Amino acid sequence: MANNFGLKYFVSNISIAIGIILIWRGAWIILDLLDDVLFGGNHIITAGGGIIIGIIILYLPNKNLEALERL
Repeated sequence: MANNFGLKYFVSNISIAIGIILIWRGAWIILDLLDDVLFGGNHIITAGGGIIIGIIILYLPNKNLEALERL
């Protein structure tokens, strides 16, 4: 019975990991396409904008950047 629980736990966790990876991959591809369409593939503009937007998103909930300390 313990072996069955271990397999179920593994399958559940690997399914979650694969799901997150697939969502991330899809988001990444959509953002690359938007980069090409809106900015002609200029990665400098979109990279800088992404960093600024990411910092704002991390700052807004708690009005601090403690989330960056984990990096």
